[in-house]
Amino acid sequence: MQQKNRLQTIVGLWTLILFLWSGILSAAPQLIHFWNKSNESNRAMIDHSAWQTLLDRYLDAKHPSGINRFDYANLKANDKRQLKGYLNSLMKRDPRTYSKAEQKAYWINLYNALTVHLIVNRYPVKSIKKIGWFGPWDKKLVTIKGQKLSLNNIEHGILRPIWRDNRIHYAVNCASLGCPNLAEKAYTAANTEKLLEAGAKAYVNHRRGVQFKNGKLLVSSIYHWYKVDFGGRGLIRHLLRYADADLAKRLRDYRGSIEHDYDWRLNKF
Repeated sequence: MQQKNRLQTIVGLWTLILFLWSGILSAAPQLIHFWNKSNESNRAMIDHSAWQTLLDRYLDAKHPSGINRFDYANLKANDKRQLKGYLNSLMKRDPRTYSKAEQKAYWINLYNALTVHLIVNRYPVKSIKKIGWFGPWDKKLVTIKGQKLSLNNIEHGILRPIWRDNRIHYAVNCASLGCPNLAEKAYTAANTEKLLEAGAKAYVNHRRGVQFKNGKLLVSSIYHWYKVDFGGRGLIRHLLRYADADLAKRLRDYRGSIEHDYDWRLNKF
């Protein structure tokens, strides 16, 4: 009886943990007002060439699985220093003094570079979720203009509420197989729109984004966690915007429930 009670307690605790963690992920964006400023007259561009060099060297964007893989294990010492230097260079800037378009690219690149930095510093790790009790997303990782920021701050306090663009979810990468691809190009004000559209189309038409399994529509948990961004049942309209012809036909004809899943294994080589 005692063993049964202990088992029930453990199951109950894990259920509570999963519920709370899911709630954190699915929370509505909460704007950090400090960052909601820009200088649209500033035509200056932020240099992301150091990040591009690292992507060129360590990202496999032609993996047969259709999922871009990063070679965390073989990052050389000088490239680790380059990654750290790139992050330091971003932290020294005040993004509010740039245009909104330049800022959008700045925050996406910062998020992705921070994620790679986290994994590299703790490699080998099987999943980003293994870093910390509930993952590293609430850990303060950078300080910019005196403001300490976490990955969650960047995504849910800056990117989502300022731009209100659900394609942000196709841009920020969580180092997981279930995640939309880490883009092979560094984001810039000039290419952000193109990269967001390409990322959305690639993900929707890959089985980890959308697939039919045993007659059921199975989508990435991203669409479940962020219903507030994708519109709940309106998700189908979003998917149809990017779906190839065969998938689009099945989506239009589908009347069943929508299930979701996610693969948290590391997107390593």
